[in-house]
Amino acid sequence: MKILLLEPFYSGSHKKWAEEYKQFSKHEIEILSLSGSHWKWRMHGGAISLAQLVIPELQKPDLILATDMIDLNLFLSLARSWSHNIPTAIYFHENQLNYPWSSTDADVRLKRDNHYAFINYTSALAADHVFFNSAYHQRAFLSELPKFLKAFPDHQNLGTVQTITHKSSVLPLGLNLQKFDAHKPAKWGEHKRAVILWNHRWEYDKNPERFFQALFEIADRGIDFKLIVLGENYDNRPPIFDEAKVRLAENIIHFGYAQSFEDYAKWLWMADLLPVTSNQDFFGSSVIEALYCNVVPLLPQRLAYPEHIPNQFHSTFFYEENDLVNKIQHRIMDVKYLRVMNTRQYAERYDWLALGPIYDSEIERMVFSKNNFGPK
Repeated sequence: MKILLLEPFYSGSHKKWAEEYKQFSKHEIEILSLSGSHWKWRMHGGAISLAQLVIPELQKPDLILATDMIDLNLFLSLARSWSHNIPTAIYFHENQLNYPWSSTDADVRLKRDNHYAFINYTSALAADHVFFNSAYHQRAFLSELPKFLKAFPDHQNLGTVQTITHKSSVLPLGLNLQKFDAHKPAKWGEHKRAVILWNHRWEYDKNPERFFQALFEIADRGIDFKLIVLGENYDNRPPIFDEAKVRLAENIIHFGYAQSFEDYAKWLWMADLLPVTSNQDFFGSSVIEALYCNVVPLLPQRLAYPEHIPNQFHSTFFYEENDLVNKIQHRIMDVKYLRVMNTRQYAERYDWLALGPIYDSEIERMVFSKNNFGPK
């Protein structure tokens, strides 16, 4: 089977997902992409640019697989002489209906942010099938959509919510986790003190303020620990990172972006504890990577995290919002317990070796259904 994968924001996790599915799929996948920059412009104009890359002589695929960063309706209309009758699916890494916007973004104040959610909505409506990367993501989008549509003055088309619901399903994010194994150390416990990890983007939606304020309180209590801070950082990063670099200087082992995967893997294998404070995570790939490297998480009982851990172990790995500091302290004081826990078992099902065949099966089922029973 031949799949055309459309990705107008070819960077970071979007790029990695596309390349790794191509690597682990038994199908022939061609990626049509644009550079991963100017995300708002990609959502507006990416479909135009990608449609111009489709030439009539290009062999028709059996499926067009798009991501949430494209205006699928616009792409299909511009490429209609070539794309008609080709089944389409859209994969939601995130969506702009539920994504928490920064208070500093002018589009929020000017009420222009709704248009990006509308692109996600109409793209889902146009696709033959809609994949979400987690059950939480699916629920969040479909439950918020009626409220979004009711904000319009008339012809709100609320029935389309059920249309999207009936053709949607969960297809977890695939990750190449086994490549971490090559960098697994011969033994753990290089540091006597527990090593705390941050391995997320340095952005407001990951709630670094809550994370570092908890560590400040732990340090003020006289509790010793070590700290590794990883993740992509930007010029407009939250100022709490600069404050933490000074206030926790004696605790820090590493502070900054890992320049290679080898370094990133090395730091993850060294860590013991991952307190997570994010306000938004549609899946949580950085958490899954840490779990695979046997970093013990402390997770909030919300977002996508509960579906990653069996219910019977939630009391071990989750915290109540008002008890984060005490939970961190308790884990730090029992570092030997942390270092014998096996959290890898909860992450292995997201490895591409397990998920690749599931992706292929879901794609085949969808294409077969469309070609044999769907509208022509």
